[in-house]
Amino acid sequence: MPHHETRPTIRIPGTTSHTIAPRAGRRHEGALRYLRAGTGAPLVLLHTVRTQAEHFRSLIPSVSDRYTVYALDLPGMGYSEIVPGASYDEPAMRAGVERLLTELDLRDVTLVGESMGAVLALTTAADLPERVRRVVAVNTYDFRGGIARSGLLARLVVGGVLAPGVGPVIARVEPKSALTKILQGGLGDKSALREDYVDELLRVGGRPGYPTVARAVYQSLPSLIAARSRYPEVEAPVHLVYGEKDWSRPADRRADRELLPAAEFTQVRGAGHFIALERPDVLAGLLASAA
Repeated sequence: MPHHETRPTIRIPGTTSHTIAPRAGRRHEGALRYLRAGTGAPLVLLHTVRTQAEHFRSLIPSVSDRYTVYALDLPGMGYSEIVPGASYDEPAMRAGVERLLTELDLRDVTLVGESMGAVLALTTAADLPERVRRVVAVNTYDFRGGIARSGLLARLVVGGVLAPGVGPVIARVEPKSALTKILQGGLGDKSALREDYVDELLRVGGRPGYPTVARAVYQSLPSLIAARSRYPEVEAPVHLVYGEKDWSRPADRRADRELLPAAEFTQVRGAGHFIALERPDVLAGLLASAA
């Protein structure tokens, strides 16, 4: 593990933590942390904006009897290394996902991504068709506005973080009440957001350099939108999953279905953007049927 003062406080039964070292000569490449659990064909889990591998704490135990699960902290996020000057646009984050697959030589992979992770699952599948068996893309984060659609507070906070000049200052200020309310804006069932998870995200948010990462990730939305152009390249079977109350609008969902006409489609009644938090049973069921 890279040497950070902060350590995760959430423990997921049966998981172990591992690190992929940066490759020699890659100046802006940092160590990547991932969780591993279970046995079986490889299942790679890719988290959302402003979260980390523990986002899948409720899903991992329910699928680790069928899969070897790899839950990645995307570059600079969670407990992956923060490298000054690194990029956090879609190609840079995708490169982190591809490092996991290639460094561990994973094949016959099921990629499950939520939000930003869903976009990365699709573009990684486009890049590495020989390694990816299937993609489950949950609430793709590829539409204008993004998390700002969570509500008025999110619009104000994200707008402030992105503002020239004062943005870096605002990014360093993250009250627990504000983060809680913003994340609850992505849930149909607000009780699905556990307090210890919010505390863990705040702990990570206090890592040196993390506010710069968070600001860069919010700034990356245009590159995630642009990545939609890669969707028709995906050869693996795709299952699109949307929460009925997701931030995406019906037109956004139709647009992705048109780009992926062969994809299966599931809409989860009453659920919001963070389905892995409030309806992990739905994802576990989809994965069990295809194991």
